[in-house]
Amino acid sequence: MCQVFVSADPMLYASRSRSVRLHGVATSIRLENMFWQVLQEIAGRDGYSVAQLCTRLYDELVAEHGAVDNFSSFLRVCCTRYLALQLSGELPRDARIPIRSIILDGAPGSVATALAH
Repeated sequence: MCQVFVSADPMLYASRSRSVRLHGVATSIRLENMFWQVLQEIAGRDGYSVAQLCTRLYDELVAEHGAVDNFSSFLRVCCTRYLALQLSGELPRDARIPIRSIILDGAPGSVATALAH
């Protein structure tokens, strides 16, 4: 069983930091390369850059919970949720369909809600 996982390309789990501006404030986010790839896919679905997606997710998270305790972990959960929603069929795999157009859990247009619940 473990061979399925240990045979992954080491570049996928190598981490790197990217500087993202959240409302004009430079913030460093450190994630594994695979998560950056998934964020790029998510962002592309709605015509965002990764930085724009991160800002939108941050804003929606603050609006929902009033604070952000661990944004990097939240982004990892969003990526994992995105992939799980695709596997379950709740989110179309067709990247031409914007996420904001899909209603999940009764919350249309909320990227953070769709990916985090």
